[in-house]
Amino acid sequence: MRRSLLLGNIFLFIFFMAGLAPAQMTPEEIAQDKHWEEFLASADMTIEKHMEGAESVTNPYKLRLEKNGEKRFAIWKNATGRPKGYLENWMWEIAAYHLDRYLGLNMVPVTIERRFQGDRGSLQLWEEGLFPYSEVLAGRKTPPEGLPGVKVNLAVYLQRAFDNLICNEDRHARNIQITSDWRLILIDHGRSFRSRGRYYDKLVFGEKGGKSPGTMAALPAAFVDKLKSLTPEILHRLADPYLTDEEIAAVLLRRDLILKEIDRMIEKFGKSAVIY
Repeated sequence: MRRSLLLGNIFLFIFFMAGLAPAQMTPEEIAQDKHWEEFLASADMTIEKHMEGAESVTNPYKLRLEKNGEKRFAIWKNATGRPKGYLENWMWEIAAYHLDRYLGLNMVPVTIERRFQGDRGSLQLWEEGLFPYSEVLAGRKTPPEGLPGVKVNLAVYLQRAFDNLICNEDRHARNIQITSDWRLILIDHGRSFRSRGRYYDKLVFGEKGGKSPGTMAALPAAFVDKLKSLTPEILHRLADPYLTDEEIAAVLLRRDLILKEIDRMIEKFGKSAVIY
């Protein structure tokens, strides 16, 4: 009886994995990327709020955008260097968006470069109706009845793989956002794309990483194939001028570490348990 129940649970897990695409945004939302890029680039902007102090380390602006009767909010950042002791770069926000789209994750809101008050910076579409993952961890938010928990778990594994690739040590439960139908949206990538010292030889999330070892437990084959396809030429095409040659080289080194970690998990647990 227990063996039958176990087999049934394994079958159910594989069934849900097989039916889930890596993309977190819906096909309809993804189809609007170009529209929102053009909207962000050309809409009239007014200040809704300057986020200062404890509210945000980098003091970004929440802006109200309007064009042809269409209205949205966006977040504008221009932090560079070490404004409060942490290495920041607004360009990494844009690089993260383009790499996210290439990998087919579609977790990062549309992000472009735009000048504001005479300065260059990143402008990211403000996604409405989200709540932070910290609400889930605290037990204040629970998935609706009928939603398989595996759906959320698989999305978190993808988030960790992406953060491993871009070396985002600033990922925490408040900058993982959840939609009303429980899809993951990732914000805040201004502390990513590290390229010195330890950022070459270990993963943020991994067997030797500093956060939750062994946490890329299952990944889609399409995502793994996209990882394998990355080359310096592709990364330059995706991220110029927002990543340096050194930062691109570091991405590829971490890609190789991720693939080694996947091979280690496959050897330990079997391919069908790791790749779907």
